[in-house]
Amino acid sequence: PIFFLEIALGQFMKAGSINVWNIAPLFKGLGYSSMVIVFFCNTYYIMVLAWGFYYLIKSFNSTLPWSTCDNEWNTPSCIENFRHQDCVNGSIANATVVGGNMTCAELANAQSPIIEFWERKVLNISSGLGETGEFNWELTLCLMAVWVMVYFCVWKGVKSTGKIVYFTATFPYVVLVILLVRGVTLPGAYDGIMYYIKPDWSKLGEAQVWIDAGTQIFFSYAIGLGALTALGSYNRFNNDCYKDAFVLAMINSGTSFFAGFVVFSILGFMAAEQGVDISQVAESGPGLAFIAYPKAVSLMPVAPLWAALFFFMLLLLGLDSQFVGVEGFVTGILDLLPGKQQYRYKREISVAVCCSLCFIIDLSMVTQAGMYVFQLFDYYSASGMTLLWQAFWECIVVSWVYGADRFMDDVARMIGYRPFPWMKWCWSFITPCVCLGIFMFHLVNYKPLTYNNQYVYPWWGEVIGWCMALSSMLCIPVSLLYKLFRAKGTFKERLGIDLNHPQCGGKRTTLEYMAPDIKSLSSLSAADDNKVIIFESVM
Repeated sequence: PIFFLEIALGQFMKAGSINVWNIAPLFKGLGYSSMVIVFFCNTYYIMVLAWGFYYLIKSFNSTLPWSTCDNEWNTPSCIENFRHQDCVNGSIANATVVGGNMTCAELANAQSPIIEFWERKVLNISSGLGETGEFNWELTLCLMAVWVMVYFCVWKGVKSTGKIVYFTATFPYVVLVILLVRGVTLPGAYDGIMYYIKPDWSKLGEAQVWIDAGTQIFFSYAIGLGALTALGSYNRFNNDCYKDAFVLAMINSGTSFFAGFVVFSILGFMAAEQGVDISQVAESGPGLAFIAYPKAVSLMPVAPLWAALFFFMLLLLGLDSQFVGVEGFVTGILDLLPGKQQYRYKREISVAVCCSLCFIIDLSMVTQAGMYVFQLFDYYSASGMTLLWQAFWECIVVSWVYGADRFMDDVARMIGYRPFPWMKWCWSFITPCVCLGIFMFHLVNYKPLTYNNQYVYPWWGEVIGWCMALSSMLCIPVSLLYKLFRAKGTFKERLGIDLNHPQCGGKRTTLEYMAPDIKSLSSLSAADDNKVIIFESVM
């Protein structure tokens, strides 16, 4: 329902994430809030692409660097083959490891070369957030390269981006199918898949499960970022966005569900190989993509080829997401700038400034403490908490301030029929209650941020995180109070004027984007008066 609401709102108002809230100018802070969230998201999400690009470059070797233990970054605890079946009488027979044979006790603490490559080579992670260490110049160059790619894909607008996405959105399915076929043939794959599809109902009592689920769905659908409204604004006015919302939702969640089989078939194999529970194989988050998948491709014939294909796919998937985020942010900025005739290269300059500013902030994530900074952004700035807050107010404003029935009429004017009333019920009651419930559940059960369930962030790190979260969440009440105090008259008069005054833009915008469907209002005959009445009623 929120996915459809944001697309329909952008298509109806023909504006970005800020100006769409001219329908209720008192709550225009929703637009500024989404701009802050998507800016933070653009800033830290690009690191996934930088890591993927780094792995892609390292794939062009005859032997994959994360498949062996004879590299400079490996430790004596590194072991290529976990042979638990040979662990008899306290030792391993004929186990080829760095530093000689291992006892069973040493095997329990052994690490895969994939994990050591990720933690000791790629991240070169320090002991805490306060120890930034040195820059990883290889990662810095990868980061710069992906920002350049994003810039040249987005700078000309959605027409050029749309052509690129035809390839970037379809190619990953081919790679996923190949990886699934290989994954299900590995020993232990069945246990991994059963672990994936068999639910543990007791987990529903944990707040973090709900907030993680909310974060995943909201992030996967780009809800609350203002990106959907920006992309919806480029649709034709009569585009059937209701049907599009259902189709895209099924494809989106279906792809996630399908990719889960690929991941857990490989995790099941890794768990069987290491003799541990599946939950202990790899931590959640970005480490999963850079541990489970590299393991899969390293087991395939001609491993470097499949590694290059996989990380090329990962780069394309990430670029798709980054396109949407940057496009949403730039569209919102352009809505605030003067008219198109002011200067020629307004869009190109705006995209360049956005990419450059994000790159400067990203430099903090290519240090030895980069992963701690990344997780700080991920947990607070664009997390489920801020997105749930944003979605709650979007539903409240559209349903109770602008009017759910009124918006349903607007949608019917666009697509030619009224959506099923279930949408209106969700906007008005179900969705706000679910969002608010999970939000409060998270606050009541709040726990300090940790990395890998071991490192606890210092108090000042949490303060920085909460500042990032509140920087977007406070936009809504602060903007509301500012508009109320700036208006004249009594409180009721201020509230009424701000919501309904023609200068606020709501009425003008509605007429502006409905009028083009009629060639000339002056040419309407008396028999067409009913069309004018429809316009006036919706206005």
